Amino acid sequence: MTSTDSGSTPKPPAKDPWELPDVADLTVGVLGGTGDQGRGLAYRLARAGQKVIIGSRAAERAGTAAAELGLGVEGADNAECARRSDIVIVAVPWEGHAKTLESLRDELAGKLVVDCVNPLGFDKKGAYALRPEEGSAAEQAAALLPESRVTGAFHHLSAVLLLDPAVGQIDTDVMVLGEVRADTDIVQALAARIPGMRGVFAGRLRNAHQVESLVANLISVNRRYKAHAGLRVTDL
Repeated sequence: MTSTDSGSTPKPPAKDPWELPDVADLTVGVLGGTGDQGRGLAYRLARAGQKVIIGSRAAERAGTAAAELGLGVEGADNAECARRSDIVIVAVPWEGHAKTLESLRDELAGKLVVDCVNPLGFDKKGAYALRPEEGSAAEQAAALLPESRVTGAFHHLSAVLLLDPAVGQIDTDVMVLGEVRADTDIVQALAARIPGMRGVFAGRLRNAHQVESLVANLISVNRRYKAHAGLRVTDL
């Protein structure tokens, strides 16, 4: 007797976690795209064929940065960048994180927001992690943007490698966090557009603090060994 004959419903096969959506036609906006990390991400995604818009508080500054990158990258003020993009990467300095997101709440409503900000402090001993009241930068973004779909990713990337045109691929994993699997799948697929990268699901936003704070350790590693280290997850 089959399971159907017995009245039970067979379970569908488990989805392959590496089966990711096609994101090639999505427009990616990068808030803070004039900083090193933002420009580096914009450059790598545009080099992979993604349509990219750099955002800045001043449209003229964004336009200059976009022209320097080439590859069809466009520049706009932050609000216009958010309005025109399907996915918006937040790469602003931690000090301006909350203020920037508060000012763009309407423009970011309904958008997939990818927060890659690392709350860090620096003193004579080096970098150290800060603990925002909400728990992490990503959780702060989620609190400030209740109508957006907030994820966290791209925290551990070297801006030096991202911006170096001689580097053909960047062999690293991108930890992706979020509440909705369909959204984290999109971000994983976006990361995979960059040669050498993989997007790896790393849990819900409540786990974002330890992912963000690990950057302080990587800074120490890179200073000690004069490297541009990233992360790889084994056995995947």
